Amino acid sequence: MISRSIIVVTLSLQAVAALAQTTTPPPAPPTAAPSASGVKSDITLAKFQKRREKAIMAADTDGDGKISLLEWTAFQAKRNGKGDPAKSFARIDSNHDGFIDRAELDAFFAKRFARLDKNADGVLTADELPSHKTAPKQEQ
Repeated sequence: MISRSIIVVTLSLQAVAALAQTTTPPPAPPTAAPSASGVKSDITLAKFQKRREKAIMAADTDGDGKISLLEWTAFQAKRNGKGDPAKSFARIDSNHDGFIDRAELDAFFAKRFARLDKNADGVLTADELPSHKTAPKQEQ
């Protein structure tokens, strides 16, 4: 009787596991439509953080998932960064442990996003993006 119960429970668990594997994933969220000016699509906070984090994490030359001051200084020199790398490092290293990690980057870029998002709608449009050399060009 006990072995019969064990078999039934085992088969039930296998059926549940098989069912869980065959369920379809939820549909992907719709992509943002291009902005009225015809430049790149609007940028959400998640997209903004992901893009910036990817670029900054290139400084992590030893692949440990965090950036040391030495890595940051070398990264800034390679990019011809302006200003004192130690000051910008200290601004991002919010817990002052001597490393910049992904959580600190997310927090730093969330603040930057909030400053850029003039109408606080959670989306950066072309007119809200900074007008530096890497920003998309707007129609004149």
